[in-house]
Amino acid sequence: MLNITNIAGDAMAVTQIDLDEVLLEAAMKLMGTRTKKETVNTALREYVERIERIRAAEDLAARGARGEFDEAAAAHEAAKKARRAGRT
Repeated sequence: MLNITNIAGDAMAVTQIDLDEVLLEAAMKLMGTRTKKETVNTALREYVERIERIRAAEDLAARGARGEFDEAAAAHEAAKKARRAGRT
């Protein structure tokens, strides 16, 4: 997982790139950002976070498919049954 919490500015690099002005303006409106720099940095951060969430979900799904959570689920179900039995 990438550490993207360092957004104070000390991890910034000056880079000159050509940007699609129409897309940039649309992104600024959608994001509510005021500057090109803020827009690009927000888009990059949100992209990285989205990909990390997808990868984490895929990892959980793969672990579930391998049965890694079966024992925990069975223990949880047994505890629920025990609590219900104690109420009657």
